[in-house]
Amino acid sequence: MNSLIQKFAIASFFTITSFTVLAQQTSFAPSAADVIQAYQRANKLDTAIRNIPTNNDIVPLWKKDGSALWYKKNLPNKNWEYIYVDVATGKRKPAFDAQKLAQNLEQISGKKQSALRLQLTDLYFADQNTLKLKTQNLWYQVNLSDYSVVPAMDTVIFRSNSKKPLQQKHSRWEGSKTVRQSPDGKSEIEVRGGNLVLIDLASKTETPLSQDGTADKPYGNFEWSPDGKTVVAYKIDPKETKMVHYVLSSVPGTTRGQLKSREYAQPGDDFTSYQPYVFNLNTKTSIKVDVEPTDFFGPQPLHWRNSSSRYYTYEKADRGHQRFRVIEVDVQTGKTKNIIDEKTKTFIYESRIYTRYLPKTNEILYTSEQDGWQHLYLVNGINGKQQLITKGSWVVRDVDSVDIVKRQVWFKASGMNKGEDPYFIHYYRIGFDGKGLVNLTPEEGNHNLSFSPDRKYYLDTYSQVNIPPVTKLKVTASTKPLQEIEHGDVTPFLNTGVKLPEVFVSKGRDGVTDIWGVVCMPSNMEPNKTYPIIENIYAGPQDSFVPKSFLPASEMQSLAELGFIVVQIDGMGTANRSKAFHDVCWHNLADAGFADRILWMKAMAEKYPNADINKIGVYGTSAGGQNSTGALLFHPEFYKAAVSACGCHDNRIDKQWWNEQWMGYPVGEHYGAQSNITNASKLQGDLFLIVGEADENVPPESTYRLADALIKANKDFDILSIPGMGHSDGGVYGRRRKRDFFIKHLLNAETPNMNRIPLVN
Repeated sequence: MNSLIQKFAIASFFTITSFTVLAQQTSFAPSAADVIQAYQRANKLDTAIRNIPTNNDIVPLWKKDGSALWYKKNLPNKNWEYIYVDVATGKRKPAFDAQKLAQNLEQISGKKQSALRLQLTDLYFADQNTLKLKTQNLWYQVNLSDYSVVPAMDTVIFRSNSKKPLQQKHSRWEGSKTVRQSPDGKSEIEVRGGNLVLIDLASKTETPLSQDGTADKPYGNFEWSPDGKTVVAYKIDPKETKMVHYVLSSVPGTTRGQLKSREYAQPGDDFTSYQPYVFNLNTKTSIKVDVEPTDFFGPQPLHWRNSSSRYYTYEKADRGHQRFRVIEVDVQTGKTKNIIDEKTKTFIYESRIYTRYLPKTNEILYTSEQDGWQHLYLVNGINGKQQLITKGSWVVRDVDSVDIVKRQVWFKASGMNKGEDPYFIHYYRIGFDGKGLVNLTPEEGNHNLSFSPDRKYYLDTYSQVNIPPVTKLKVTASTKPLQEIEHGDVTPFLNTGVKLPEVFVSKGRDGVTDIWGVVCMPSNMEPNKTYPIIENIYAGPQDSFVPKSFLPASEMQSLAELGFIVVQIDGMGTANRSKAFHDVCWHNLADAGFADRILWMKAMAEKYPNADINKIGVYGTSAGGQNSTGALLFHPEFYKAAVSACGCHDNRIDKQWWNEQWMGYPVGEHYGAQSNITNASKLQGDLFLIVGEADENVPPESTYRLADALIKANKDFDILSIPGMGHSDGGVYGRRRKRDFFIKHLLNAETPNMNRIPLVN
């Protein structure tokens, strides 16, 4: 009993002590002089941090035979050097004597060179003693035995982009390419008066293939079958893309504003449609393909069945993003069948779909979220039967390459490693049969991988937001590390006094799902003070946005140094988690994951008692601009001040392809119901709008219409329109004004008057 009483007394003591500490906390309230000093201190710290190298991204240049690589290594104070690595031994050394090279280059070129900042735009080792380089648009050859430099007459060098996947993902916006000439080169197709004409190149004989085309509704976008006996073409119903406009108010040398106009499709606008036809060149007859017109994207490339010119497949994504098909066409009959036919009640994230056609085996590699997670499938290209290659509660992020001979897929994924940040990217390979999974990057962290030209070796760079990067050279076949190439050190950053970002995780609105974010704190935070929280928000559903690689310097940290705790969060409705996690955004962009964000910040404030949960600011750009204004309109009980740059404040005003992907088609009442403009009268709190008058991403009228609605609702707000600026957060000036705004409205402090007190670092 006495022991129990003692434990209770100790617990009570700590509870009372903690309460006393919290009770003694007061809000951070800087004076005008303190704010000026904070600006100067923040600028100096930011400069100091950025002068410390990170080497987050090592870009190797390889010899053609894969025997060696070299790379540019960042050094302190924004200097650099070049490192040479012999793969056979794993040994690394300076690629050359930079001082001698700089001196001799300067002599022959007449241009100043610094050994620590060699201005080289191209560099290649012909062999261990011969270097070819390009500087000031001129090529030179260097003998590394004596560092003699002569102009290079032969500037042909081996180039290999180690960062480029072996297979580039096809963008469906690119459509298919019209092929005029037949496979045997003896004939070609022309379009005249809207109709197809077949021309025999030897005899110049011309044969009309169609009669019903017109200038208003022509045939076009044609391709040949492999045997040259069939042409697939489309009858086109063109629709004019409507225009948007802006005025450049301040062009130097003019006295009038300049009107700029461009094509810009908005949600609900009409699209050109394409009806496929098959033309038999032997019989000179045509068949209308038994399928509805393609009314979204243009015609897609044709994929012919192996050893056959009778069947081809093509991809069709329906407008509204709720159905995706791979359709097979029989050119003899025009009949079709669906090899892949995926439907959903929400959306198919079309641009994440990967397809790779394997004509020799009549198979298709395909990614889909049909089981609730983005995974790889092997599809029989004749009967459509699907076999799951990867499975589990994790996400295939992208495909790097396909080894047809070994029947392996090389891909990026996240979330496979239990107990690790589910957004960390790792690289894997696996057999078409779903067996033999190999993790090329087992170390914990966010990985960035690149291969040698022959793919026998790879460089693996990995880090975490507060752990510096490590780069290793590894053997592809065994994944065995050969040599540690670079190993970052956190000490120089900590010596500046900066607090590195901290990772924080809490449960989302469902009480089950982990929500991940980062926290940036001021380096001179006082333990007895509380600091307002500012959220850096971007809730665009196209990706996830919280940084995962080493990040000692950022705008968030610079803002934190002024007396704030700055956070960034990926809430529900963003990508790279489960389909259910992502589906929250469907017809629901105004949600922006706020329910998760608010819970996350409340949980964060419990762990970090210096965080003032009663003073919350938020800022964002583009979709983040929409989100930050939405925070004040839809959650004024939590968010108190917002800075919104070039926001898409009404999804009917913004670009068609982005908004219909998430808000759906046709345009319904939910578009207006979630518009910041429609809801402008709900504004509470303090709002600062920033817009560039030359924004070609989100039309500037999106912000101006919001301003108009706020004025009509008799609401107070600030607005900054920047002449000549495009899609931006306002640049250096806009970012300074953003800081001033938060200092004024969250710290209740006076900001420097730049007309009287210019800040000096």
